[in-house]
Amino acid sequence: MKTERQRYSDEELQEFKELIENKIEKAEKDLALIKQNFINDQNNGTDDTSPTFKAFEEGAETLSKEQNAILAGRQEKFIRDLKLALVRIENKTYGVCRVTGKLINKERLKAVPHATLSIEAKNKQR
Repeated sequence: MKTERQRYSDEELQEFKELIENKIEKAEKDLALIKQNFINDQNNGTDDTSPTFKAFEEGAETLSKEQNAILAGRQEKFIRDLKLALVRIENKTYGVCRVTGKLINKERLKAVPHATLSIEAKNKQR
């Protein structure tokens, strides 16, 4: 009788750790760009343009600020989720579905390295 593995091997965990660290590095760069863009949006140089155009600019600028804030929030959550995945790697609980207790498919973890649910558990949520 074949027994199911309870966790990923240390070698596999190391592979996931490297993948996640690379994703964190990229995500932090993206977040810095979003924040930089937000700072640059503060002054679009419309001081000397017509009042009508300025009103349109301010409306678009408000939308842009809201979009940047939403993007930044999502990016911060993504980074936080990735860092929590690193903690699970250290605890050797990474890749274990928090609902079924079974290993999450390796391909799913490569696509969504911060996943805590197997496809089976995710589908049951719907």
